[in-house]
Parts: sequence; structure tokens; C-alpha cells
Amino acid sequence: MRLVVGGLLILIAALILYMAVPVPSTLMLGRWLTFQPVDRTWVSLDRISPNLIRAVIASEDQRYCSHRGVDWVELNAVMEDEDGPSRGASTLTMQTAKNVFLWPGRSYLRKGLEIPLATAIDFVWGKRRVIEVYLNVAEWGDGLYGAEAAAQRYFGKPAARLTPAEAARLAGALPNPILRNPARPSRALQTASGRVQRRLAQLGALGDCALPG
Repeated sequence: MRLVVGGLLILIAALILYMAVPVPSTLMLGRWLTFQPVDRTWVSLDRISPNLIRAVIASEDQRYCSHRGVDWVELNAVMEDEDGPSRGASTLTMQTAKNVFLWPGRSYLRKGLEIPLATAIDFVWGKRRVIEVYLNVAEWGDGLYGAEAAAQRYFGKPAARLTPAEAARLAGALPNPILRNPARPSRALQTASGRVQRRLAQLGALGDCALPG
């Protein structure tokens, strides 16, 4: 019981601390501990192009602004499917919970932990902070994390100046960031970025909750 209470207190403290400080991901921590290079420059949400914010929402979680961390419609569909968690249904909030607090890989245990964590960070952090953390810890290449480092490496510019086409390429690369290079898009990435642009046209104002105020 003491271990459980102690773990909860540490989690609560981390949730509060991470409301204000730059947040590392567990993958970044793993690389630091094994003396592997990490390329990440933390930037605030107002220094990330709205084009990228909306493109990531359109690509990864179109109901981001309407759910409370967990998209129960998609999650119930996945749990009823024989493929289970392998089909995904992770919201941006659940992905943030995984990236910051949990481990990579797919399992019912990790998915079960993602759900309460995602609900908690949605409540404590709010939509803008969640997307800010996500865009600063997302992996965009081997040892490459965050929108600013990705924009500089692939396009030679800050994340604040990303065009709609560049943002769509970065969003389209997220499902397979090691193999997809936004600067030299393969046919698969071109297809994915085109899909992101079509979803953006359908998103409308549903992605505006995460834009910097």
C-alpha cells in the first residue's frame, strides 16, 4: 500500500511539475542513459506553426477537441476487434501519456495504463499543454525529437514557419518516423501527406482548441 501511495504521489507531482517545465520522453531518457545522442529543442506552442498543430490533429486524432483524453468510440471499436490494441485508437493525449510516462510497444497492460493517465493529463494540463508536450516529444527520426528539431533538420527553418505542405509531410511521417523522411518524401509519405491535407479540409474549426491563444 505504501508503494502504491508513493507512486501516486510521485505521479501527481510529475503532472504538476510538467505543467510548466520542458518535458522529456521515456525514449529520450533511455537514449541519455545509454549515451546516445538526442536532438531536441523545446519550444512553446506559440513558436510552432498552426499548420503543424492542425495537421497533427487531422492525422492522428480528429476528435481531439471533443474528447476528454480518450476517444471511447474508437477504443470500443478496437476492443471489439480480434486484433485488439494493435489497431491503435490512441488519441494524441494517450500517445503523450505513453511517450512521457510509459514504455514503447503494444500490450493490453500499457493500453490500460494509458487510459487513466490520458484522462488525468487532459484534466490537469488542458488541450494546449497536451499538444505542446506532444509536439516537443514526438519522434521524427533516429534520435530526433520535437517539432523544432524536425523542422530545422528537414526544412532548414524554425517550426513557426512551416508551410501547410511541410506540416502535412511531418504529420504523415509520424506513424513511421524512422523510415519516412519529410525532406525526401517517398511515395508512401506523399500518399500519407495527401491524406492529411484532405482530412484538414474536413476538420474545419474542430482543431482550433489547440491553437495558441
